[in-house]
Amino acid sequence: MRFVPSKYIAFYTLAIILLIILFLLDIRYGTVNIPLDQVMKSLTGKPLEKESWGFIITEFRLPKALTALLVGSGLSVAGLLMQTLFRNPLAGPFVLGISNGASLGVALLVMSGSSVFNILYQLGNWGVVVAAVLGSSAVLSFVLLVSAKVKDNVSLLIVGLMVGSASGAIVSVLQFFSDAELIQAYVIWTFGSLAGVSWEQLQILTPIVLLGILLAFISQKQLNTFLLGEQYARGLGISIKKYRIVVIIASCLLAGSITAFCGPVAFIGLAIPHIARAVFQTANHSILIPSVILIGSIVMLICDMIAQMPGEQTTLPINAVTALLGAPIVISVVIRSRMMKTSI
Repeated sequence: MRFVPSKYIAFYTLAIILLIILFLLDIRYGTVNIPLDQVMKSLTGKPLEKESWGFIITEFRLPKALTALLVGSGLSVAGLLMQTLFRNPLAGPFVLGISNGASLGVALLVMSGSSVFNILYQLGNWGVVVAAVLGSSAVLSFVLLVSAKVKDNVSLLIVGLMVGSASGAIVSVLQFFSDAELIQAYVIWTFGSLAGVSWEQLQILTPIVLLGILLAFISQKQLNTFLLGEQYARGLGISIKKYRIVVIIASCLLAGSITAFCGPVAFIGLAIPHIARAVFQTANHSILIPSVILIGSIVMLICDMIAQMPGEQTTLPINAVTALLGAPIVISVVIRSRMMKTSI
C-alpha cells in the first residue's frame, strides 16, 4: 500500500470540508436567498416552508452547483495534463487553442449551415459534444504535431496562440454571414454559463468528465516520467506515443465536453495546477491530480457565487469572473519564472 504523508491527508480533509460548505452556500445564494436549513431539508428530501424554494433548488441551483464541480475539476485536470505533456507552465486548454477549437466546432455546428453539421445538429446535445470534441482534437493534434518539430516552449505557445487566433477568425467569418439570431445564440454561449446545464445534459457531461479524469489517474505514473524527459521515459520502457495519445484523448474529452455545455471558461485550466504545485511543492501526479480536482472545484464554486451576485437580479458571465481571478495568478507565474532565470 502506498504511503500518503499526513500533511496531504490533512489538506484533503480540510479541502473536502470546505468543498461541502461552498457547495451548500452556492445552492443557498442567488437571486433568491434560501435559508441554509431549508437547503439541507431539500437535499435530504424533507418538506420545505415554501414549495418554490424546492423547485428553485431542484431545477436550477443543484444542477448548477454539480456543473461547477465538473467544470472546476475537469478543466484543472486538463490544464495539468497539458502542462505536463508540453513541459510548459503556461500551457492549458485555453492558451494552446483547445478551447478555441471547441468553440470553432460549436460555431460550425450552429452557424455554418453545412449538411455535414446538420447531421450533428439533429443529434441534439450529443451533436454539440461531438462538434466540440472534434474541434478541440483537431487543434490539439496540430499543436502536438508542431511540438515534435519545435522544441522551444515559447515558439510552441506562439503556435498555440496563432491557432487560436485562426479559429477565432473563422468564427468571425461565420458570424459575418450568419443571421442575427444565430449570432446572438453563439455570443451568449461564449460568455460561459453554468446555469444553462440541465439534468439531461448533466447525464451526458458527467460520464465524459469522469472518463477523462479516470484516464488521467491511469496515466499518473507515465506523467511523472514525462517530466524527466522522453529519453528517460523510453529508458524505463514507457511508450511515449501511446501515452501521448491517452493524454490527448483525456484532455479533449474534458475541455471539449465542458466547453460544449458551458462555453469557453478561461484560466481555470491554466491557473489551478500552479496553485496546487505552490501548496504542495511537488510535481508528483499522484498528489497533484486529486489536489487540482479539489482546488479546481472549490475555486469554481467561489467563481459561481461571485457571478451570481447574491441578492441582485443579474448574473455576471462566468468567463469574466474566472479571468479576473486567474489573470493575477498567471502574471505571478510569468514574473516568478523571469526572476528565476535572472537569478541563475
